[in-house]
Amino acid sequence: MEDWMAFITEISYPIAITFYLLHRIEGKLDVLNESIRLLPEKMK
Repeated sequence: MEDWMAFITEISYPIAITFYLLHRIEGKLDVLNESIRLLPEKMK
C-alpha cells in the first residue's frame, strides 16, 4: 500500500501541471483557430 501512495504522490504533480497548462493553452488555441477561419474574409 505504501508503494501505491508513493507512486500517486510522485505522479500527481506532473498530472496537475499538465492539466493546468492544457487549460491555459485551450483558450489561446480557440482564438488562433477563429483567426485562421476568418483570414480569407479579411484578405478580400
